[in-house]
Amino acid sequence: MDIENSTPAPKCLQWFGETDRGRVRANNEDAFLGVQFDSQEVHYLGKHGAASTRDLDFVFAVSDGMGGAQAGEFASRIAVEKITTLLPRAFRQVVVGLTGGPDDILTELFNEIHEALTYVGGSYSECVGMEATLSMCWFTPRWMYFAHIGDSRIYYLPARSRELKRLSQDDTHVDWLFRTGQINEREARCHPRRNVLQKALGGDNQFVDPQLGAVAYAAGDVFLICSDGLVDGLYDSQILDLLRPLEPADAGVNPARSLVKEALGKDGRDNITALVVQVGGG
Repeated sequence: MDIENSTPAPKCLQWFGETDRGRVRANNEDAFLGVQFDSQEVHYLGKHGAASTRDLDFVFAVSDGMGGAQAGEFASRIAVEKITTLLPRAFRQVVVGLTGGPDDILTELFNEIHEALTYVGGSYSECVGMEATLSMCWFTPRWMYFAHIGDSRIYYLPARSRELKRLSQDDTHVDWLFRTGQINEREARCHPRRNVLQKALGGDNQFVDPQLGAVAYAAGDVFLICSDGLVDGLYDSQILDLLRPLEPADAGVNPARSLVKEALGKDGRDNITALVVQVGGG
């Protein structure tokens, strides 16, 4: 085997994260995370930065917590922080052949986060019923593996494309009606039960069955992970225009900040979080 030709060329990932509690909520129950890791160590990433996939993998995630008092804040924070301890351990098991591939790792990860939230929710009165959504993207040198539960979202905009693809499916009956063509996007956005979840981590949910998938990404691709507060304010076409404007954007423009600012102006009733990952060449 020609090792040089079989080894994928490293890509440069540039990321932007932004969150806002909105115009109504007293606190922010959203949380987002960016980390760079291997089997030995984890490096937290700032809200904005760039790095190569040559030596380490990357994970980006958004979680929206729910629960009384401050339980929602705790839930989303637990969900994203657990990733930093559980994923490197699973990575080590793959290296030595003790577990399967990415789907097995991500399923185990979601199960363990669910168990942690359930335990905390059952142990402290102020955390009863706490639950969280979780949408995450794991970038290896060749593939982006994703896992999702709830109604936060993962979008994918291929290089040089004007077609924004939603990779995740909201775990709601309303989104099922939309996906099956029974209602349109406007009707889905206005439906009174659009935020009623059928699945989440923690709470009274008995089983965890995350949606899993993978994308072979390339230079020029863009990924967006966001909470439902963003899509409450913006249609998919508006998200597309901000991720890939028709006119060249200024080099200093932060797309996550632009998305959050625009959604805040259009709605702002919920917390709003956007995490944008742009793929460049090596």
